[in-house]
Amino acid sequence: MTDLKNDRFLRALARQPVDRTPIWMMRQAGRYLPEYRATRAQAGSFLDLCKNAELACEVTLQPLRRYPMDAAILFSDILTIPDALGLGLYFEEGEGPKFRKTVRSEADLAGLNQIRAADDLGYVMNAVRTIRRELNGQVPLIGFSGSPWTLATYMVEGGSSKDFARVKGMAYDQPELMHALLARLADAVADYLGEQVAAGAQALQIFDTWGGSLSAAGYREFSLKYMQRVISKLPTEADGRPLPVIVFTKGGGQWLEAIAACGAQAVGIDWTTDIGQARARVGDRVALQGNMDPAMLYASPARIREEVANILASFGHGSGHVFNLGHGITPGVNPDHVTAFVDAVQELSPQYHQG
Repeated sequence: MTDLKNDRFLRALARQPVDRTPIWMMRQAGRYLPEYRATRAQAGSFLDLCKNAELACEVTLQPLRRYPMDAAILFSDILTIPDALGLGLYFEEGEGPKFRKTVRSEADLAGLNQIRAADDLGYVMNAVRTIRRELNGQVPLIGFSGSPWTLATYMVEGGSSKDFARVKGMAYDQPELMHALLARLADAVADYLGEQVAAGAQALQIFDTWGGSLSAAGYREFSLKYMQRVISKLPTEADGRPLPVIVFTKGGGQWLEAIAACGAQAVGIDWTTDIGQARARVGDRVALQGNMDPAMLYASPARIREEVANILASFGHGSGHVFNLGHGITPGVNPDHVTAFVDAVQELSPQYHQG
């Protein structure tokens, strides 16, 4: 077992006692930090930043220099797998990710590259190894992937979407084709995450960003089923500890019980679900991660502190809570407001972990 100076995050995911509630932030390495913007400019482009292990390591560590976070998360992108499959990922300024090719037919599916994560996504593993070395046991490192359904939305739509007309149309009208695509993606995601663990990741998060766009039945059939398939194929240990997997479905609060039964050790929840009610619904089956509204970081430090207090009180006493935002931090946030956020969690949470 690798010695960790701070294992609070891993202990909370295992619902073991901790001295205070651990905290990290989705997108904690990002555009709200001036040092990130400088490194991104140095890299030349977002993809070049992802593919340069030293620079990806640098931006991963930047928030840890400013804030006493309890975990680092690999700096990468959820669309690395579709890119490796041959769809031609690129970014348009102000428009987000786009693909030069899409998957809308059996011929498109058959034309995808056969990939092995260790080879075709080796730059990600290089980044994991570099970050893990530079962390030197300071905090655990989280690896991640998009969920099969979320990856499929981008691959079928060709980029971001407001109504998911093409991908949901395929799911409901050509379910055999959609299931074939999702099975292919689930196996690729499992391979990718397994290689991240082999390279040094100590926890994993599956970002199911667009699972909440589906109906209740559609969610179980097209999203949750394939995250379960991923989890069933993952290693069970990392560094001599049980490997925790966090599933985060944005907009998935109504399906908490089903998500809690998928095999993950923790469920991430967005800000639309009350965390106390979530805890009452899932009991001790899983840890919970979340769930302050990212927009709260635009409020005053006093108001941020008040909201942290409310969320801590709602969850209540005991372990099994990892404090986070309900989605990623947004670029316009003042870094000093993040200081207020992290300080509030550090100062207000110990009372919930005594005795």
